[in-house]
Amino acid sequence: MSALSVSLDLVKKYNVPGPRYTSYPPATKFTDAFSWPQLAEKISANNQSGRGLSLYFHIPFCETLCWFCGCTTVITHNHALGKAYLDYLEQEVAQMAAHIDSKRRVVQLHWGGGSPTFLRPNEIRRLGDIIKKHFKFSDDIEAGVEIDPRRLSRDHIEALREVGFNRASLGVQDFEPEVQQAIHRIQPRDMTQRVLDWSRELGFASVNFDLIYGLPHQTADSFTRTLDAVLEMQPDRLAVFSYAHVPWIKPAQKILEQKNLPAAGVKLQLLKNVIERLTENGRYIYIGMDHFAKPTDELVAAQRNKTLQRNFQGYSTRGDADIFAFGMSAISQIPDAYWQNVKELPGYYAALDSKKVPLARGYFLTDEDKIRRETIVRVMCDLSLDFAAMSHKLGIDFPAHFAGELAVLKSFEADGLIKFNKTGLEVTEAGRLFIRNIAMCFDNTLAPAGERKHSKTI
Repeated sequence: MSALSVSLDLVKKYNVPGPRYTSYPPATKFTDAFSWPQLAEKISANNQSGRGLSLYFHIPFCETLCWFCGCTTVITHNHALGKAYLDYLEQEVAQMAAHIDSKRRVVQLHWGGGSPTFLRPNEIRRLGDIIKKHFKFSDDIEAGVEIDPRRLSRDHIEALREVGFNRASLGVQDFEPEVQQAIHRIQPRDMTQRVLDWSRELGFASVNFDLIYGLPHQTADSFTRTLDAVLEMQPDRLAVFSYAHVPWIKPAQKILEQKNLPAAGVKLQLLKNVIERLTENGRYIYIGMDHFAKPTDELVAAQRNKTLQRNFQGYSTRGDADIFAFGMSAISQIPDAYWQNVKELPGYYAALDSKKVPLARGYFLTDEDKIRRETIVRVMCDLSLDFAAMSHKLGIDFPAHFAGELAVLKSFEADGLIKFNKTGLEVTEAGRLFIRNIAMCFDNTLAPAGERKHSKTI
C-alpha cells in the first residue's frame, strides 16, 4: 500500500481528537456510579456463557520515566515494591477467581505496564504460579508480555517462558541516539537485538516491536534509518504509534514541548514512509490504524476471514474472550460491562486490605451501545460493512438505523476514504489512515471536538 495519494489537507481536516476504540463506549464514559453487587450479578450471568478468559495483569513499575509515556506508571528504583505488589495481586486474583466458573479456560494472557520485567525473575515465576493456582490454561493459549529491553537478563526471558509466554512485545520507539536522549530512553540497537535473540532462542513464537513517530528530532531520513534497522531484525509484528500528546493527562509530556517536535508536514511524511517501507514487496500487511504483521501472521488471516477483533489489548484474534484484569488501573470487559480498578497504588492497596474489590469506576452497556460497539469493531477490523449481514447479526434494519451516520459518511466517500457499493461500504487504502475518524461517525457518545479528552487521530 502507498500513502502518497493522501494530501496534507486531508490530514489537517481529519486530525482531530478522537477515541482509539479499544472499548465502546470509550473509557472516558466510565462512571464511579457503579457498584460491586450489580457487577457481581453480571459476572455470575456471564459464567453461563462458557466463554474463554483473557487475563490481563498490570505491572505499573518503571525505574525511569520515558517523557512520551501515556501509561499508568509508578516510577521507582526500589525493587522491593515488586514483592509487595505481588502480595496484593495474589489477594485480588483469589478474590475475583471465586466469582469465575473454574471450568472456564484461559485462552489469552497478557502482562503490561509500566514494565512487567521490572519484576525479578523469581517474582515473574511467582506471579505465574499465582495465576496457575486459580486458572486453567487452554492448550493453544496466546500469552503475550511487554518487555523493556533495558536492565534485563536472560533469566527474565527464561522465567517468562516458564510461565507460558509465547509472544513478546519489545518497546523500541526509535533507534536514533538524539531522539532517545530527547525522550529520556537510552536503548542502543544492540541491546534490543540481544533481547530479540534471547526470545527467539528460547522459543517465543512471535516478537512484536513498538515504534513511535512524531517524537522530537525525528525526520524522514532519521526514521528511515530506524525502519531499515527494524527490517533487518525482522520482528513478526509491528505497532507504529503516532505520539499522543496529552499533557493535561501526563504533565511530564510538557518537557517535549521544549524540544524539537516535528511539524505536521514532517509527521505526515514519517507516516507515509512507515507505510511504504513496511509494506514494500509484501514484507508486512497493514492491518489498520497502527498495526502491521507478516503475511503469514494469524492477524492477517483473521482480518481476511473477518474474525479479527478489537479490545483493550488492541487488535486480537481472541476477541470473543472475556477480559478479567488485575492490578492498579487495570480494565476488565464482559459483554455487558466494563470496569476499572483504582488508579493509584495506595487506594488499590487500601481496598484489598479492607477485603473489598478495588473497583474505581465502570460502565454497564445498553442495547444501543452493543449495536454501535459491534459496528465500530467490524469497520475497524474488517475495513468494510455488509449492511445485510449487520442487519441480521444485530436484529435491526442497519441502513435505516444508521441513516444519519451513513449520510455523514458521504463526505468521506467524496474524499476517497470509503466506497459505497451494492452490499455496503468498504474502506479504501487511503481510508485506513483515517479509520478512527470513520468509526467516530457511529459513536453517539462523542463530545464536540473542543471538549474531547482524547489524543488526535493522526
